[in-house]
Amino acid sequence: LFRSAMTAKEVTQKVLNKENTFVLDVRNEDDFNDWKIEGENFEYVNVPYFELIDGIEPIQDQLPKDKEILVVCAKEGSSMMVAEMLVEAGFKAVYLQGGMRSWSEHLEKVKVYEDNDITVYQFIRVGKGCLSYMVVSEDEALVVDPARFIDAYEIAAGEVGATITHVVDSHRHADHISGGKALSDKLGAKYYLMKSEGAIFDFEHLENYKKIEFSKVSVEVLAVKTPGHTPGSVSFFVNNKLLFSGDTIFISGLGRPDLGNKVSEWAEDLYNTVHSKVSEIADEVIVLPGHYADLDAEINDVGYVGDTLGNIRARNEKMFTAPKEEFLDSVEQSASSVKPPNFEDIIMINRGVNTATVEQMSDLEMLGTVMISWQFFFACMFWN
Repeated sequence: LFRSAMTAKEVTQKVLNKENTFVLDVRNEDDFNDWKIEGENFEYVNVPYFELIDGIEPIQDQLPKDKEILVVCAKEGSSMMVAEMLVEAGFKAVYLQGGMRSWSEHLEKVKVYEDNDITVYQFIRVGKGCLSYMVVSEDEALVVDPARFIDAYEIAAGEVGATITHVVDSHRHADHISGGKALSDKLGAKYYLMKSEGAIFDFEHLENYKKIEFSKVSVEVLAVKTPGHTPGSVSFFVNNKLLFSGDTIFISGLGRPDLGNKVSEWAEDLYNTVHSKVSEIADEVIVLPGHYADLDAEINDVGYVGDTLGNIRARNEKMFTAPKEEFLDSVEQSASSVKPPNFEDIIMINRGVNTATVEQMSDLEMLGTVMISWQFFFACMFWN
């Protein structure tokens, strides 16, 4: 049986290294157009699997003989069969192990920052554009905006001899299912979220904290209340050096404030956040967001998604200098009537109102991947 597979981690390295890669995607055209593996030097052919059941002869002329072909489908089975047919016809071919599901779920760990007090790691969920973080100090760790694949954080902490003692969510996520409560429950760590985000389980209310301190080194984590994306959106200012900005400030703009059908009210919150709280933070502070829109454009030379606040201000000058009325008008004009698929179901799970199996969570998140572009609608349309 044909077994030449490429893992999501190996594909991620091709993306990060900007390698030339040829992809034959055998999902339906709509699925391909909504969401595919994005790479700066990737080439694509999309032909639904059902058109290839009788053989790959109809598309042989579209495929390279001198390159490896990565065959992709939703869950692996179809791509395995097509890759086998390609090999039998003389092509070099592999299939994506686990399909687009595995691509959606892979976390790539990179080191962001290190000094005598803290080491910071970023976990890039390349298939969804989500970012999460771990701050390690001595033998303790804080995790920011964890995905539901909580073993990855536990393993990462164990590799540096640390125990996860604090877990924070910057807001109630709508495009993916948080691993915050599950990670807290498994390890006995404190879990923090704004009470205003509507979760019904027990947790530490961020409204009660100006600082979260841990370790003998006294790493300070200042929760800066930054509403706008949701009423309870929060940023975390660590040691006056790093701003974990959640979905409030991105490398290329601001988070959309229209998911709660309160564009006017939340846009004013967003304006106040940008023009009062963020304006007081120094240019040299490194901003680490909760999402990215374009990995090729937003990943830096060190290999993580982030930039200094000064560079973000310079690149998005109007966002930080526009008069209030102009800012509010632009937000309202950019508000999208299109909402992310399944976002209400995901929110209900993150609030603890509903539960779901691993299979159900995976299906919800795979359909929700196109939220990434909508999340950045405001930033891309009006401030670049």
